[in-house]
Amino acid sequence: MNRLARERSPYLLQHADNPVDWFAWGDDAFVKARAQDKPIFLSVGYSTCHWCHVMEHESFEDATVAAVLNEHFVSIKVDREERPDVDRVYMTFVQATTGAGGWPMSVWLTPDLKPFYGGTYFPPSSRWGRPGFVDILQEIARVWSAEREKVRQSADAVTSQLRGKERVSATSGIPPADALLRTVTQFREAFDPRHGGFGDAPKFPRPSELLFLLREHARTGDADAREMVLRTLRAMALGGMRDHIGGGFHRYSVDAAWRVPHFEKMLYDQAQLVLAYIEGAQASGAPFYLEVAEDTLLYVMREMTHEAGGFYSAEDADAVPPEHAGEAGARKAEGACYLWRADELDELLGDDASIVKRRFGIEPAGNAPIDPQQEFTGKNLLYVARSVDDLAAETGKTQSEIADVLSRARLAMFRARIQRPRPQLDDKVLTAWNGLMIAAFARMARVVAYIGGPYPPDTIGGGRIAPLPAIGAGGRGAGEPYLQAARRAAGFIRDRMWNADTATLLRRFRDGHAEIEAYAEDHAYLIFGLLELFQADPDPAWLDWAVALQRRQDELFWDEADAGWFSTTGRDPSVLLRMKEDYDGAEPTASSVSVMNLLVLSHLIERTRWTEQIEGTLRLFGERLEQIGRAVPMMAAALSTYAAGVQQIVVVSEGGEAGADSLERVVGVRYLPFAVTLALNAERRRRLADKLPFLSAMRPLDGAAAAFVCRNFTCQAPVTTAVELEKLL
Repeated sequence: MNRLARERSPYLLQHADNPVDWFAWGDDAFVKARAQDKPIFLSVGYSTCHWCHVMEHESFEDATVAAVLNEHFVSIKVDREERPDVDRVYMTFVQATTGAGGWPMSVWLTPDLKPFYGGTYFPPSSRWGRPGFVDILQEIARVWSAEREKVRQSADAVTSQLRGKERVSATSGIPPADALLRTVTQFREAFDPRHGGFGDAPKFPRPSELLFLLREHARTGDADAREMVLRTLRAMALGGMRDHIGGGFHRYSVDAAWRVPHFEKMLYDQAQLVLAYIEGAQASGAPFYLEVAEDTLLYVMREMTHEAGGFYSAEDADAVPPEHAGEAGARKAEGACYLWRADELDELLGDDASIVKRRFGIEPAGNAPIDPQQEFTGKNLLYVARSVDDLAAETGKTQSEIADVLSRARLAMFRARIQRPRPQLDDKVLTAWNGLMIAAFARMARVVAYIGGPYPPDTIGGGRIAPLPAIGAGGRGAGEPYLQAARRAAGFIRDRMWNADTATLLRRFRDGHAEIEAYAEDHAYLIFGLLELFQADPDPAWLDWAVALQRRQDELFWDEADAGWFSTTGRDPSVLLRMKEDYDGAEPTASSVSVMNLLVLSHLIERTRWTEQIEGTLRLFGERLEQIGRAVPMMAAALSTYAAGVQQIVVVSEGGEAGADSLERVVGVRYLPFAVTLALNAERRRRLADKLPFLSAMRPLDGAAAAFVCRNFTCQAPVTTAVELEKLL
């Protein structure tokens, strides 16, 4: 065991048995490097990263490789999910010097932490056009010994260049709406009309781009924007990137047709995709999309939830193949838990097997169109190859009979699969990702009672795995399990990771310990979750906490000179750059989410500073929004919201009136991305009156529930019927 055995990061603990003399990021490593004047080898990854596992097995478990590292370098392991600040600095360097990035990330630093060489995965020996890891280590050791001063000068120059990019000047004005139209055009030009999604393989789900396009559809009526989203959502839901048995989505698709996934499951993907599918359901009126969202939430509740309510981070891509279960030293393979042999299904499903195999494209010799590591031989990846209509026509059965077959099969396959070796669960609880997941559960709680029911059989054709109320049952009670999940997760963070006395938020909880002071994204994502929770459950405590977090986020991260929010406080001297992210990738930037948050907060509580921050940040991102809006789709969604203007929709009742339910249904069914919505009974109005003064004059009319539609705190005449509310909206 090496010193990583003392860490709590699941990723670092995976490397505790390596013969490499690993350090965690910290003074112990830095002091040794300076004292011995050795370069640092920095390896950054995360616990569910497939290629991180490959490089560990090939190189870090190898005694010969370890000997070279231990002799010539001080080796440091970093979990990018716990220390995104360190990861971003050196990823910026790797991308700037190689034109690409990813994990595992391998970077060589001077003892004062300045980078001079880097890359991602390196094979142990030269292959695939990549230099071998041992060859690189030996050459870097030679150059450090023979040309140390030259290396230092190069590292100094690179670091200076990176620091020069830290500050970006704002444009003179907020970008006009024309910038949004150009961004839609950029997406249209990149759209894959055959398979959905944008660009070619590999295809990553980036929900923020879907949320932007749906907002532009709502703002302008652009039907193409909506169609690109719906086709992409449907392709992902029916393809191999979705887990058709257990629910949830894998990380990305290796191919353009969404057939072959990279199998890890990340919490931030589940959360953001749920939001995209909910909005797709509202924008289209098709319950298909809501069913996919619900199925994903059920997976998170079943597999990724701490007993006290917080949400775990991820499930690994790799597992021991079931045919090797129990064997000593059995090697894990990617996707092993999720693959099926045709004869296995014949034995498991009996007479139902024929229909199930046609449904999911099962072939006797396997169906993988791409198999990069030869791990899928003879096995099948599930995707929807035939619709329920097609299967009914081919077999002479009714749609209902086909749905029953698929439902039985899903349950049987699920039960069989849970007997297999499971992928490793990364059981740390991250504040940022929990914020996103709280938002997803809270949004579902607001919507599920009013959209759909019963769902069409071709949605998943599988029925539920978890014992919750029937999908599409409707009524207010349908959303209660999701609201309860959001409340419990928020309570988990509040009780374990937030100190109200010092206004300190922590990033990571694991094994009974909360550690690492939170970054800007932790504050921003959690505020987002709390604002969604407040709209689903108008408890003043959620609003108070969101306001307190926003105040603290501004104190720690707001840039008074140029606007926007830095990712870090700048207090840690080991982090070379104080960066301000400007790319909405798999996770949107803190600045993008914060502008969206302030657009909501400023339409609940009037504060001039919040409006100034919104407009200052939009100006800061102005050049990117005008020229390459595709790079910042969440900020573009914020600009779309700003351009459209935010409505306030409040349904008030004494409590229990039938009319309140019909008014809330109108709001829940419609796609209203530019609205803050509240449903308040008399007790909730009383508790919120001092915090939200604009509510004070809102009362039911003649004993009937009433809906108020407002803009900038000025309201139209209230209405009491669904028909009248439809006209107002």
